[in-house]
Amino acid sequence: MRYAETGYNLEIDLATGNIERVETDPKLMERHLGGLGTSVKLHWDRVGPEVKPFDAENLLIFSSGLFNATPAFSANRTVVTFVSPQSELLAYPMMGGFWSSELKYAGYDKVLLKNKSPKWVYIYINNDKVEIRDASHLKGRGALETQDLIRAELKDPKVQVAAIGLAGENRCYTASIEQSRSSASRLGGGAVMGDKKVKAIAVRGTKDINLYDGEKFNEIMKGVTEYIKYRNAYPIPHVMTILSGIGSPQEMKHTDEKWHSENFMWGNARVRRRDFWTPEHAEDWTTTQLSAIKRLISCFNCPQQCGALISYKDTPRYMAKCFGKLTYSMASMVDRLDFNFRILQRATEYGMDSFSTPQILAFAVECKEAGVFTDSDFKGCPEDKEGRFIWLLDRVANREGIGDILADGTWWAAQKLGKVAQELAHNTIKKHEQLPLKLSTLDPLYFLMYSTNEKISITQIEGNWPQGAFPTMEQREEFVKDWPQLPDPSWKQWLLEWEPRGEKGIPYYPTPEIASQIVDWMEMLHNIDDAVCMCAGMSSFCLKPPYHIHNFPKLISAATGLDLDETSLKKIVNRSRNLHRAYNNRRGMTRADEKPPQDHWKNRFPELEEKLLDTYYTFKGWNKDGIPTKERLHELDLDYVYEDLQKRGIYKDGQSQEKDKNN
Repeated sequence: MRYAETGYNLEIDLATGNIERVETDPKLMERHLGGLGTSVKLHWDRVGPEVKPFDAENLLIFSSGLFNATPAFSANRTVVTFVSPQSELLAYPMMGGFWSSELKYAGYDKVLLKNKSPKWVYIYINNDKVEIRDASHLKGRGALETQDLIRAELKDPKVQVAAIGLAGENRCYTASIEQSRSSASRLGGGAVMGDKKVKAIAVRGTKDINLYDGEKFNEIMKGVTEYIKYRNAYPIPHVMTILSGIGSPQEMKHTDEKWHSENFMWGNARVRRRDFWTPEHAEDWTTTQLSAIKRLISCFNCPQQCGALISYKDTPRYMAKCFGKLTYSMASMVDRLDFNFRILQRATEYGMDSFSTPQILAFAVECKEAGVFTDSDFKGCPEDKEGRFIWLLDRVANREGIGDILADGTWWAAQKLGKVAQELAHNTIKKHEQLPLKLSTLDPLYFLMYSTNEKISITQIEGNWPQGAFPTMEQREEFVKDWPQLPDPSWKQWLLEWEPRGEKGIPYYPTPEIASQIVDWMEMLHNIDDAVCMCAGMSSFCLKPPYHIHNFPKLISAATGLDLDETSLKKIVNRSRNLHRAYNNRRGMTRADEKPPQDHWKNRFPELEEKLLDTYYTFKGWNKDGIPTKERLHELDLDYVYEDLQKRGIYKDGQSQEKDKNN
């Protein structure tokens, strides 16, 4: 009997229509756990570095994790993996909701979509019954509309549907996959799904999931439950509101947006409006938000209500979460939140990433102002800011006119538009739009997180360490006195010594050695989350979370029957992390790609940045180009990876050994 996993993947060849229920090797779970870990292994084995994003050979994998469909609170993520059309690397956006648990109840851990369909289809999974159905009647329909139409067609309101809209059909590089109250948004999964002509995947399941020791698992979960209650009752003081609690940033619950509106950048990550949050704006934004939210909602088996059902004026209802409530207003320089709730519904129906897309539209405005686009390019475009953004959004989603260029994202569009546009497309990492931030002085922790993580998007990288030094020793002492989640209690001293400025402030502190350990710890937690498919808001993303390195091994052991401690669990996730890194190295990623936007921080320190990378690479067991060494890969039982990299000539000038990194 298999525990915590079903032991079966569903493989669908879209070209031939062949559907196969494939039993998986139990050793895969032992070596990579599940979720992202086992998906990366599948890509390594089956999608070579020569495969392009829109090649038939690009696998699109929808994966559940070990904790989905179990009593673990907030284990509801679906990890979607594919070679990204935007970064050309292996991407893994995640969506919450109910889809992943429904998939496991149907008897599958993953759905693998291979090759391309000759016509538009949707997949219907109902336990052992799996069908490829005609979707010609759904072509051109919105992502939300498609979900409703499929539920009506199947006469089952409980079926969970992941769907794309027009942006996915038209292979827009920022096309998302929408589902329930969530979406897999970043790096173009919707475009790959559209390229394969799959409009949606609908799933319904009624089977059981087995735990190795359910009694022990539930006993550990009692402690997690009590801690969740405690944290909800006692938010962390002296930090910004959205960091004071647990769960995904509860933007729908909180209305005070002084920090975001005055610290995040407006337009195409250009302008910081330090005095924006006036009493008038505070009243208007609060009133708008409260009137727009019909009710707060949660994902599967989660008590936190991080999302919301939006019913705003005459705008059709939709689900919303997190920072998406602000992105379109801030990018368009429209001071009212009213606009954001209206255009966000339209963008969600199109199926578009609400972090990248607003920046693309703002980039288009800048290109017009700089003369890159002409009046004829904008013929028919309204003059007002709101109308202009809606006009641009429509053209990007439909790839009409200049929208055909913009639909590839700011980096790719700028390559076609020339030097001036390239200077305007300034807020990307590895060809992908980042959060619209402009900060003062280089932060060593964030420099490493932005630069080196395979996720590329900072929202799934940052985590358990506070975002800035506390101004007083009293506040620091209060924070560290109750911090059992740390991997080592001695780390408390680092926070106590961290000052807002001076020799023990940024950029010189945390030191490269300390920063490497902190970033590695936070990254490790994300990789555990992505293997068990836990919401990062209950583990790796938030401060002092209910799930952490000390209880994860016990929970995973009770669920699976593996005998894990902290050391063995860390080895497993490091194995998957280094396999992912090697996969992207094999696709051409090197140290030259590991840099945040040039103007992300006003004050930069090139020598320190190089030292940070050198120190972190050494700590990780990577050579000076950021490639795992032979010794590191051997430690992680990945000798076959070294042999492949060596054969392909990935190592340069003998940089395959640990000792060579500092030469």
